[in-house]
Amino acid sequence: MKATATTTTTTDVLTTPNFIKFTALALLSISLLFLTHHLFSSSSIVTLSFPLQLPPRSPPSSSPLPPPVANFIRTGIIDETGAMSCDFEVGESYSVDELQNVIEEYDQSSEKKKKKSGSVIGKYGLCEERLRDYIPCLDNEKGLDCLVPVPKGYKTPVPWPNSRDEVWSSNVPNTSIVQQNSVKLKDDKFIFPGDELHLLKGADNYLNQVSQMVPEIAFGHHTRVALDIDCGAASFGAYLMQRNVTTLSIAPKNVSENQIQFALERGVPAMAARFATHRMLYPSQAFDFIHCSRCRINWTRDDGILLLEANRMLRAGGYFLWVAEPVYKDEEIQLKQWKEMEDLTTRICWELVKKEGYIVIWRKPLNNSCYLNRDARVQPPLCDSFDDPDNVWNVGLRACIMRLPENGYGANLTAWPARIHYPPDRLRTIKMDADISRNEIFRAESKYWNDIIDSYIRAFRWKEFKLRNVMDMRAGFGGFAAALHDLEIDCWVMNVVPISGFNTLPVIYDRGFIGVMHDWCEPFDTYPRTYDLLHAVGLFSLEQKRCNISTIMLEMDRMLRPGGHAYIRDSVSVMYELQQMASAMRWVHALHDTGEGPHASWKILICEKRS
Repeated sequence: MKATATTTTTTDVLTTPNFIKFTALALLSISLLFLTHHLFSSSSIVTLSFPLQLPPRSPPSSSPLPPPVANFIRTGIIDETGAMSCDFEVGESYSVDELQNVIEEYDQSSEKKKKKSGSVIGKYGLCEERLRDYIPCLDNEKGLDCLVPVPKGYKTPVPWPNSRDEVWSSNVPNTSIVQQNSVKLKDDKFIFPGDELHLLKGADNYLNQVSQMVPEIAFGHHTRVALDIDCGAASFGAYLMQRNVTTLSIAPKNVSENQIQFALERGVPAMAARFATHRMLYPSQAFDFIHCSRCRINWTRDDGILLLEANRMLRAGGYFLWVAEPVYKDEEIQLKQWKEMEDLTTRICWELVKKEGYIVIWRKPLNNSCYLNRDARVQPPLCDSFDDPDNVWNVGLRACIMRLPENGYGANLTAWPARIHYPPDRLRTIKMDADISRNEIFRAESKYWNDIIDSYIRAFRWKEFKLRNVMDMRAGFGGFAAALHDLEIDCWVMNVVPISGFNTLPVIYDRGFIGVMHDWCEPFDTYPRTYDLLHAVGLFSLEQKRCNISTIMLEMDRMLRPGGHAYIRDSVSVMYELQQMASAMRWVHALHDTGEGPHASWKILICEKRS
């Protein structure tokens, strides 16, 4: 917010030597007047909790504030009438030159402090070489207190979009995938021609065929978010990018192939995951399109429990594409498997839209009418009405059909890209406060992050970073990802919703982005050297009561590529410890003010991982 002339005059007086001689009572009185002026001025920003995650202003007085009232949370941005408003400014208005001067001053100040105080935490050592590609939770190992080493000969990744077609072979040292997925090794690079075994005519021709079979799929308009199961080298998702579709490629960790490691090195959204005994960490009605081409999953076993999980994640009216031998082979065993699949999909009310050659496409119903009109003896049954389809953390799979919302929530979406900024119906289902003002909060979060990212681009030169793989570690409604899209940063964002906060994943997917639920007290399901940028707002002050924040910092180091950056906006109460950890991990780092100035209670810690 712009400072008024009165504020400027007051600030000048406060800084004069004569004023220091005033009594403590006078100082307290002026401080209270100053605070009152800011709290009740038009469009003032008050102390916020999730989702906006704005840092509270520190009062001018050095006296501590009284503790907050228990069980009372105010969320939002209000004007002088108490009504919600998104007509606000984020901090002071600086020119690019002014911001750059602030950066340089803090860089110099940070270096002086480091030389003067030294490091409290000793340097972390390197892990054993065998752990260079480890995923702790999938390798059944605990989080480590060491830094995962890079492979011998590691190079700065090939930037997008060139990385779609080639990556350095030294960065992904396992070569078994070459023989199995039409990937070629040429000199010191892996080459991806886009014609893996499950894309028989090449990725582009394959996608054209799908579009011709079912034009209503409408890649990039009706279909915005897709899931590719057992993805191979992820060419399906890589080529859908140019059609404005974000595809999350998933596959189990397989030491003989490293599919997800290849996908991430190419710059394609991907995550190590598998259909097993628990729900996948994505909400109900997340994906407009699910793709399973030679994905080595027996969908009909155990009463179809795995296909029922795919059904939970598939949006009402969404499409499921299957390429497998039972679709196009006439041998006895394949005919039996096709009959079983045809029977199961009929019983769960999927419509067989098209079967052509080796491809079959089903469509999920838009409502519950088919489910309710089935004979009561037909299996699988409907899930219990109290079963929350968006509750995904450590929830076991159930062989039942998840009901669709009777009000049509999740199905009534605007086309891409309008859905980015249109508050979805499922915003009303999030278990949080502010029932009446949710749409305003949604829009305000978007405006807030748009202003912040615009300042990052100008002051911190984000356009020079060549960002591709980005993670927002506490994503809220996805406003950070929306701002990156609006400001034309050519990247994708993994929006992570911590289990310790509100479950906003349905809103993130309805906007057309991808995300996952996660507990940051545990490692994340990805390979090392995955992301170019990690963004964390209020994460450490949120999680410090649940786990040691050093484990989160070490996990960030594991996920960051050499040359990658971490932007941490958080309370000053955790910043000193985070700086010590950053030094111990050999990160280059500097502390900066937020737009609210040097006396705000939040700071920005900007880090770069050099090796």
